[in-house]
Amino acid sequence: MPLSPWSCTNCGHWQRWFAVPPQCPVCVDVRNALPEDGWEIRSFDDLAAGREARWAEVTPGVTGFWCEPQVGLGTCGWVIETERGLVGWEAAGLYPPAAIEELRRRGGLAALASSHVHGYGALFQLQDELDPPVLAIGVRDLEWTKAFRVTWPLDDRHEFAPGLVAHRTGGHFDGHMVLHDEHRGVLFCGDMLKASFDADGRPVGLSAHKAFHAQIPLSHQEIRDAYAVIERLDFDAVATPFEYAAGISTKQVLALYDRLLSAQPLAGPIPLEELS
Repeated sequence: MPLSPWSCTNCGHWQRWFAVPPQCPVCVDVRNALPEDGWEIRSFDDLAAGREARWAEVTPGVTGFWCEPQVGLGTCGWVIETERGLVGWEAAGLYPPAAIEELRRRGGLAALASSHVHGYGALFQLQDELDPPVLAIGVRDLEWTKAFRVTWPLDDRHEFAPGLVAHRTGGHFDGHMVLHDEHRGVLFCGDMLKASFDADGRPVGLSAHKAFHAQIPLSHQEIRDAYAVIERLDFDAVATPFEYAAGISTKQVLALYDRLLSAQPLAGPIPLEELS
């Protein structure tokens, strides 16, 4: 019997399995919450029915892709224009046909990658449909990649194109990576940072965590390791696996890390005005 893709409705993680998977490995991990009413794991065809694609350019040369209604936690897939072609970073929870056709219209993907498992979304679908020559994941996080085939395991640094470089921070996951767009001044930060927004969608707070749902902070050494990476990168906007936040800079992230290193670390947000 061929393996088929199944998604957990609680978090959106995809697995290839013989039949309905017995549980979701991502939800079982301490960094995610368990479903209160037990597992609901759905097939691709069942989950795809009735969903629509949405995409928008958040800054010149960077487009976010989403599906509506969202799948699981509602991840976003970023597509970045480079001189070597389009690079996909993270993935939406599912790509309806209109999204796949839009990516084909743009010439497909030269490379596909993600910060860590919480941003994988439907990477497997993009690989199946578009067959990019590179699907890159940090080598320390390969245990989470059973739904797709990694073609380039990444070490601590990888250049996808001139000015577009991935760096391992560790921390949230051991293999966690960020992607720095030097030309646009954007840090695709994965879950090493979490922005809080006001009712008008403006970023007002910033936090860092090992586990958001359980409110487990990063350790001091994990923060120091991330600091050593971030202090070398110049940016004034961040993009998580869920949203784009303009106006969050290198200086503010380092101020957050300084605050967390000064006492017992915490996982909750600190107002941006205190970090400026």
